[in-house]
Amino acid sequence: MATTPGVLVLLSDPALRDDVDRVAAAAAVPVVHTEEPSSRKVWSAAAAILLDEPSALRCAARALPRRDRIVLVERAVLGESHWQAAIAIGAQRVLTLPQQEAELVVWLSEAAESVRDDARRGAVAAVVAGRGGAGASVFAAALALCGPDALLVDGDPWSGGLDLLLGAENTAGLRWPDLSLRGGRIGYPALRDALPHHAGVTLLANGRGGGEIDANALSAVVEAGSRGGALVVCDVPRRSTAAAEVALEAADLVVMVVTADVRACAAAGAMAPSLSATNPNVGLVVRGPAPGGLRATEVAASLGLPLLATMRPQPGLAEALERGGLRMSRRSPLATAAGRVLAVLQHHPAAEAA
Repeated sequence: MATTPGVLVLLSDPALRDDVDRVAAAAAVPVVHTEEPSSRKVWSAAAAILLDEPSALRCAARALPRRDRIVLVERAVLGESHWQAAIAIGAQRVLTLPQQEAELVVWLSEAAESVRDDARRGAVAAVVAGRGGAGASVFAAALALCGPDALLVDGDPWSGGLDLLLGAENTAGLRWPDLSLRGGRIGYPALRDALPHHAGVTLLANGRGGGEIDANALSAVVEAGSRGGALVVCDVPRRSTAAAEVALEAADLVVMVVTADVRACAAAGAMAPSLSATNPNVGLVVRGPAPGGLRATEVAASLGLPLLATMRPQPGLAEALERGGLRMSRRSPLATAAGRVLAVLQHHPAAEAA
């Protein structure tokens, strides 16, 4: 069973240390008292940081990295110097003890829960086509089929439904038009149980009637899946929508699928700046054939984006999609390219924390 990282406490007043120990015991979080953080890694890994004015100024002078969950605590009446120290270290709260013990108990409990959530967070990938017909939806489905415990999210209201692509159109479960989400935090187990399952993938697909996908609802779904430890794969339309922007911003990696031809390079080149402005973590999957002999490295160089994978044409793909949905062997071009992209996703910060 994983343990919660401790709260790093940097306090000089023994009475204040006693107050903090009492609060931490009530919040059921471990504390580590020290005069100075031994390293930047220790500073960044702590569930939370509690310090007083002198410690805050010392840490700020060391130029320790900015981070969340820092609280400045004092026993004295707060003055201007306390607020200046809090600003210098980037503290989110300034509390007086023992008067505000109850607030600190709640804050530490939430910090510990947030750290536990982060430790099991799954990667998020957004897949978008560099031009129409590039095969982004197929590649998004391939990523989900090849990944562990995947949630495949249809973010394109004009796609016709990813359940059709997978051959899961008759599988029971809710589609986008059936969901009534207004954002906020939702539990992944309940969401997963309500959605269709196909070949080990949890699927949230469009209905047949189209209609815009609510951006807040998509954000809640992506957050729930990632927080629940699932690999979340979003199929994103080329046309900019509020939901598409949410998916792109939430992604640990944006995968642009482009064919190896001149027109595709031109279309992808028009999209690349806006994609990179929304999320700098953009990479390419270049799909064959290359009718003019254009190499994948040349495509990547022309767009100024890293090459994640190249992919030969998938034999029999069009027929498979018409007759029962996407199927692929472990050594197929689709599976091989998907595996290379998944290997890149394994190095995103949340995966490394897990």
